[in-house]
Amino acid sequence: MKWAFESCVAVLMGGVSSEREISLRSGAAVAGGLREAGYRDVREVVVDEKGGFRLPEGTDVAFVAMHGKFGEDGQVQALLEARGIPHTGSGPEASRRAFDKSLSKPALAAAGVPTARYQLLKKGEAAVRELALPVVVKPVRQGSSVGVTRVFAEEGWSAALETAFGYDDDVLVEEFIPGRELTVAMIGGEMLPIIQIVAPGDNFDFATKYAPSGAGGATHLIPAPLDDAAAERCREATRGAFRALGCRGMGRVDMRMKDDGSVYVLELNNIPGLTPVSLVPDAAKHHGWSFPELCTRILDEA
Repeated sequence: MKWAFESCVAVLMGGVSSEREISLRSGAAVAGGLREAGYRDVREVVVDEKGGFRLPEGTDVAFVAMHGKFGEDGQVQALLEARGIPHTGSGPEASRRAFDKSLSKPALAAAGVPTARYQLLKKGEAAVRELALPVVVKPVRQGSSVGVTRVFAEEGWSAALETAFGYDDDVLVEEFIPGRELTVAMIGGEMLPIIQIVAPGDNFDFATKYAPSGAGGATHLIPAPLDDAAAERCREATRGAFRALGCRGMGRVDMRMKDDGSVYVLELNNIPGLTPVSLVPDAAKHHGWSFPELCTRILDEA
Protein backbone atom coordinates (compact mmCIF):
# COMPACT_ATOMS: atom_id res chain seq x y z
CA MET A 1 0.00 0.00 0.00
CA LYS A 2 1.01 3.63 -0.33
CA TRP A 3 1.53 5.35 2.99
CA ALA A 4 0.22 8.89 3.30
CA PHE A 5 2.69 11.68 3.96
CA GLU A 6 0.82 12.28 7.26
CA SER A 7 1.62 8.72 8.47
CA CYS A 8 3.78 8.38 11.56
CA VAL A 9 6.81 6.40 10.39
CA ALA A 10 9.16 4.94 12.99
CA VAL A 11 12.64 4.21 11.60
CA LEU A 12 14.23 1.51 13.74
CA MET A 13 18.04 1.53 13.89
CA GLY A 14 20.92 0.47 16.13
CA GLY A 15 20.31 -2.73 18.04
CA VAL A 16 22.41 -5.47 19.55
CA SER A 17 24.46 -6.78 16.64
CA SER A 18 28.03 -6.30 15.49
CA GLU A 19 26.54 -4.16 12.70
CA ARG A 20 25.03 -1.61 15.10
CA GLU A 21 27.06 1.34 13.81
CA ILE A 22 26.21 0.52 10.19
CA SER A 23 22.54 0.32 11.15
CA LEU A 24 22.70 3.76 12.78
CA ARG A 25 24.08 5.13 9.52
CA SER A 26 21.45 3.32 7.45
CA GLY A 27 18.66 4.52 9.74
CA ALA A 28 19.77 8.14 9.71
CA ALA A 29 19.99 8.06 5.91
CA VAL A 30 16.52 6.50 5.60
CA ALA A 31 14.95 9.04 7.98
CA GLY A 32 16.47 11.86 5.96
CA GLY A 33 15.36 10.27 2.68
CA LEU A 34 11.77 9.88 3.87
CA ARG A 35 11.64 13.48 5.08
CA GLU A 36 13.01 14.65 1.75
CA ALA A 37 10.34 12.57 0.01
CA GLY A 38 7.65 14.49 1.92
CA TYR A 39 6.83 12.40 5.00
CA ARG A 40 6.11 14.86 7.78
CA ASP A 41 6.20 12.64 10.85
CA VAL A 42 9.35 10.50 10.71
CA ARG A 43 10.65 9.37 14.10
CA GLU A 44 14.13 7.93 14.59
CA VAL A 45 13.94 5.06 17.10
CA VAL A 46 17.34 3.93 18.35
CA VAL A 47 17.15 0.35 19.64
CA ASP A 48 19.51 -0.04 22.58
CA GLU A 49 22.27 -2.60 22.89
CA LYS A 50 19.96 -4.95 24.81
CA GLY A 51 17.19 -4.80 22.21
CA GLY A 52 15.04 -2.31 24.09
CA PHE A 53 13.00 0.30 22.24
CA ARG A 54 9.77 2.28 22.54
CA LEU A 55 7.63 3.11 19.54
CA PRO A 56 6.20 6.64 19.44
CA GLU A 57 2.51 6.96 20.26
CA GLY A 58 0.49 6.70 17.08
CA THR A 59 3.09 4.85 15.01
CA ASP A 60 1.46 3.73 11.77
CA VAL A 61 4.36 1.82 10.17
CA ALA A 62 7.92 0.80 11.03
CA PHE A 63 10.83 1.05 8.61
CA VAL A 64 13.31 -1.54 9.89
CA ALA A 65 16.86 -0.35 9.15
CA MET A 66 18.55 -2.83 11.47
CA HIS A 67 21.20 -5.29 10.34
CA GLY A 68 22.33 -8.57 11.87
CA LYS A 69 20.91 -10.11 15.02
CA PHE A 70 17.64 -8.64 16.29
CA GLY A 71 17.25 -6.88 12.96
CA GLU A 72 17.39 -9.36 10.11
CA ASP A 73 16.70 -12.52 12.08
CA GLY A 74 12.95 -12.10 12.59
CA GLN A 75 12.97 -11.10 16.25
CA VAL A 76 12.07 -7.43 15.85
CA GLN A 77 9.60 -8.32 13.09
CA ALA A 78 7.79 -10.68 15.46
CA LEU A 79 7.60 -7.97 18.13
CA LEU A 80 6.20 -5.46 15.66
CA GLU A 81 3.61 -7.91 14.36
CA ALA A 82 2.57 -8.76 17.92
CA ARG A 83 1.91 -5.05 18.40
CA GLY A 84 -0.03 -4.84 15.13
CA ILE A 85 2.52 -2.56 13.47
CA PRO A 86 3.15 -3.07 9.73
CA HIS A 87 6.85 -3.15 8.89
CA THR A 88 9.15 -3.10 5.90
CA GLY A 89 10.86 -6.22 4.62
CA SER A 90 10.09 -9.87 5.16
CA GLY A 91 8.05 -11.48 7.91
CA PRO A 92 9.52 -13.14 11.01
CA GLU A 93 9.91 -16.69 9.65
CA ALA A 94 11.31 -15.68 6.27
CA SER A 95 13.70 -13.26 7.98
CA ARG A 96 14.96 -15.98 10.30
CA ARG A 97 15.34 -18.41 7.41
CA ALA A 98 17.31 -15.93 5.29
CA PHE A 99 19.57 -14.79 8.12
CA ASP A 100 20.45 -18.19 9.54
CA LYS A 101 22.74 -19.91 7.02
CA SER A 102 22.05 -23.31 8.58
CA LEU A 103 18.45 -22.79 7.39
CA SER A 104 18.96 -20.83 4.18
CA LYS A 105 21.57 -23.09 2.59
CA PRO A 106 19.42 -26.26 2.78
CA ALA A 107 16.36 -24.28 1.62
CA LEU A 108 18.21 -22.96 -1.42
CA ALA A 109 19.56 -26.39 -2.29
CA ALA A 110 16.17 -28.06 -1.87
CA ALA A 111 14.57 -25.51 -4.20
CA GLY A 112 17.19 -26.12 -6.88
CA VAL A 113 18.81 -22.70 -6.50
CA PRO A 114 22.49 -23.10 -7.37
CA THR A 115 24.64 -22.64 -4.28
CA ALA A 116 28.15 -23.64 -3.25
CA ARG A 117 28.75 -27.01 -1.57
CA TYR A 118 28.88 -26.66 2.20
CA GLN A 119 28.99 -28.30 5.58
CA LEU A 120 27.92 -27.17 9.04
CA LEU A 121 30.10 -27.44 12.14
CA LYS A 122 29.10 -27.07 15.78
CA LYS A 123 31.28 -25.64 18.53
CA GLY A 124 32.75 -28.33 20.76
CA GLU A 125 32.43 -31.11 18.21
CA ALA A 126 35.24 -32.53 16.10
CA ALA A 127 35.88 -30.11 13.24
CA VAL A 128 36.51 -32.56 10.42
CA ARG A 129 36.52 -30.69 7.13
CA GLU A 130 34.77 -32.54 4.31
CA LEU A 131 35.59 -30.04 1.57
CA ALA A 132 38.89 -29.59 -0.18
CA LEU A 133 40.61 -26.22 0.06
CA PRO A 134 40.03 -23.44 -0.72
CA VAL A 135 36.99 -22.84 1.49
CA VAL A 136 35.22 -19.93 3.14
CA VAL A 137 34.52 -20.19 6.86
CA LYS A 138 31.77 -18.02 8.27
CA PRO A 139 29.54 -17.78 11.37
CA VAL A 140 26.04 -19.01 10.64
CA ARG A 141 24.28 -15.93 12.06
CA GLN A 142 26.26 -12.82 11.14
CA GLY A 143 26.28 -10.32 8.30
CA SER A 144 28.58 -7.78 6.61
CA SER A 145 31.29 -10.46 6.33
CA VAL A 146 31.86 -10.30 10.11
CA GLY A 147 33.93 -13.30 11.23
CA VAL A 148 34.42 -14.56 7.65
CA THR A 149 37.78 -16.01 6.53
CA ARG A 150 38.87 -17.45 3.21
CA VAL A 151 41.20 -20.42 3.71
CA PHE A 152 43.63 -21.29 0.91
CA ALA A 153 46.21 -23.27 2.92
CA GLU A 154 45.96 -25.81 5.74
CA GLU A 155 47.80 -23.58 8.18
CA GLY A 156 44.92 -21.10 8.04
CA TRP A 157 42.17 -23.61 8.89
CA SER A 158 42.37 -23.55 12.71
CA ALA A 159 42.54 -19.76 12.93
CA ALA A 160 39.56 -19.40 10.61
CA LEU A 161 37.48 -21.73 12.80
CA GLU A 162 38.51 -19.88 15.94
CA THR A 163 37.48 -16.57 14.40
CA ALA A 164 34.10 -17.83 13.24
CA PHE A 165 33.33 -19.64 16.51
CA GLY A 166 34.10 -16.39 18.29
CA TYR A 167 30.85 -15.04 16.85
CA ASP A 168 28.59 -18.09 16.79
CA ASP A 169 28.33 -21.65 18.07
CA ASP A 170 27.51 -22.83 14.54
CA VAL A 171 29.82 -22.34 11.58
CA LEU A 172 29.35 -22.76 7.84
CA VAL A 173 32.22 -24.12 5.75
CA GLU A 174 31.58 -23.36 2.11
CA GLU A 175 33.38 -24.24 -1.09
CA PHE A 176 35.22 -21.16 -2.37
CA ILE A 177 33.86 -20.12 -5.76
CA PRO A 178 36.46 -18.29 -7.86
CA GLY A 179 35.27 -15.64 -10.25
CA ARG A 180 33.16 -12.51 -10.17
CA GLU A 181 31.40 -11.12 -7.09
CA LEU A 182 27.87 -10.09 -8.10
CA THR A 183 24.78 -8.86 -6.30
CA VAL A 184 21.19 -8.23 -7.35
CA ALA A 185 18.57 -6.31 -5.36
CA MET A 186 14.79 -6.56 -5.61
CA ILE A 187 12.38 -3.96 -4.26
CA GLY A 188 8.86 -5.35 -4.36
CA GLY A 189 8.84 -7.30 -7.59
CA GLU A 190 11.21 -4.93 -9.37
CA MET A 191 14.77 -6.05 -10.09
CA LEU A 192 17.52 -3.43 -9.85
CA PRO A 193 20.61 -3.48 -12.10
CA ILE A 194 23.14 -6.25 -11.45
CA ILE A 195 26.29 -5.00 -9.74
CA GLN A 196 29.75 -6.48 -10.10
CA ILE A 197 31.85 -5.75 -7.04
CA VAL A 198 35.54 -5.22 -7.60
CA ALA A 199 37.25 -5.31 -4.22
CA PRO A 200 40.91 -4.80 -3.37
CA GLY A 201 42.58 -8.20 -3.35
CA ASP A 202 39.28 -9.71 -4.57
CA ASN A 203 38.16 -9.80 -0.94
CA PHE A 204 34.88 -7.99 -0.22
CA ASP A 205 35.30 -7.88 3.56
CA PHE A 206 33.85 -5.59 6.24
CA ALA A 207 36.41 -2.82 5.64
CA THR A 208 35.94 -2.68 1.88
CA LYS A 209 32.14 -2.77 2.21
CA TYR A 210 31.97 0.51 4.10
CA ALA A 211 34.95 2.50 2.83
CA PRO A 212 34.47 4.85 -0.14
CA SER A 213 35.80 3.71 -3.51
CA GLY A 214 39.34 5.03 -3.90
CA ALA A 215 39.87 5.03 -0.14
CA GLY A 216 40.16 1.26 0.30
CA GLY A 217 36.57 0.55 -0.66
CA ALA A 218 35.19 -1.59 -3.45
CA THR A 219 34.27 -0.37 -6.92
CA HIS A 220 30.73 -1.04 -8.14
CA LEU A 221 30.37 -1.80 -11.86
CA ILE A 222 26.76 -0.97 -12.77
CA PRO A 223 25.38 -2.59 -14.75
CA ALA A 224 27.72 -5.54 -14.42
CA PRO A 225 29.53 -6.28 -17.71
CA LEU A 226 27.67 -9.50 -18.52
CA ASP A 227 26.17 -10.89 -21.68
CA ASP A 228 22.39 -11.29 -21.82
CA ALA A 229 22.41 -15.00 -20.95
CA ALA A 230 24.67 -14.55 -17.92
CA ALA A 231 22.62 -11.59 -16.69
CA GLU A 232 19.41 -13.64 -16.97
CA ARG A 233 21.00 -16.46 -14.93
CA CYS A 234 21.70 -13.92 -12.18
CA ARG A 235 18.14 -12.61 -12.28
CA GLU A 236 16.67 -16.12 -12.22
CA ALA A 237 18.89 -17.05 -9.26
CA THR A 238 17.65 -13.92 -7.46
CA ARG A 239 14.01 -14.78 -8.09
CA GLY A 240 14.69 -18.37 -7.01
CA ALA A 241 16.32 -17.28 -3.75
CA PHE A 242 13.38 -15.03 -2.87
CA ARG A 243 10.93 -17.86 -3.56
CA ALA A 244 12.94 -20.49 -1.68
CA LEU A 245 13.29 -18.34 1.44
CA GLY A 246 9.84 -16.74 1.31
CA CYS A 247 11.20 -13.20 1.39
CA ARG A 248 9.31 -10.12 0.25
CA GLY A 249 9.46 -6.34 0.18
CA MET A 250 13.18 -5.85 -0.28
CA GLY A 251 16.39 -7.83 -0.32
CA ARG A 252 19.72 -8.27 -2.04
CA VAL A 253 21.06 -11.59 -3.28
CA ASP A 254 24.84 -12.07 -3.27
CA MET A 255 26.36 -14.54 -5.69
CA ARG A 256 29.57 -15.61 -7.40
CA MET A 257 29.99 -16.37 -11.08
CA LYS A 258 32.68 -18.69 -12.40
CA ASP A 259 34.51 -17.97 -15.64
CA ASP A 260 32.24 -20.48 -17.41
CA GLY A 261 29.22 -18.33 -16.49
CA SER A 262 27.77 -20.63 -13.83
CA VAL A 263 26.17 -18.78 -10.91
CA TYR A 264 26.19 -19.71 -7.21
CA VAL A 265 23.99 -17.93 -4.65
CA LEU A 266 25.77 -17.16 -1.39
CA GLU A 267 22.97 -15.54 0.61
CA LEU A 268 19.97 -13.24 0.61
CA ASN A 269 20.35 -10.09 2.70
CA ASN A 270 16.80 -9.26 3.73
CA ILE A 271 17.74 -5.83 5.17
CA PRO A 272 20.66 -4.66 3.05
CA GLY A 273 22.72 -1.62 3.94
CA LEU A 274 21.27 1.79 3.08
CA THR A 275 24.30 3.95 3.83
CA PRO A 276 25.72 6.41 1.27
CA VAL A 277 28.28 3.80 0.10
CA SER A 278 25.89 0.81 0.13
CA LEU A 279 25.08 -1.34 -2.88
CA VAL A 280 21.30 -1.00 -3.05
CA PRO A 281 21.22 2.82 -3.16
CA ASP A 282 23.90 2.71 -5.86
CA ALA A 283 21.88 0.24 -7.94
CA ALA A 284 18.72 2.31 -7.42
CA LYS A 285 20.48 5.46 -8.64
CA HIS A 286 21.48 3.68 -11.86
CA HIS A 287 17.89 2.45 -12.16
CA GLY A 288 16.68 6.05 -12.15
CA TRP A 289 15.49 6.21 -8.54
CA SER A 290 16.64 8.91 -6.16
CA PHE A 291 17.41 7.84 -2.58
CA PRO A 292 14.13 9.36 -1.29
CA GLU A 293 12.25 7.41 -3.98
CA LEU A 294 14.04 4.21 -2.98
CA CYS A 295 13.06 4.73 0.65
CA THR A 296 9.45 5.46 -0.36
CA ARG A 297 9.24 2.33 -2.50
CA ILE A 298 10.57 0.17 0.35
CA LEU A 299 8.11 1.78 2.76
CA ASP A 300 5.19 1.19 0.39
CA GLU A 301 5.97 -2.55 0.49
CA ALA A 302 5.33 -2.63 4.27
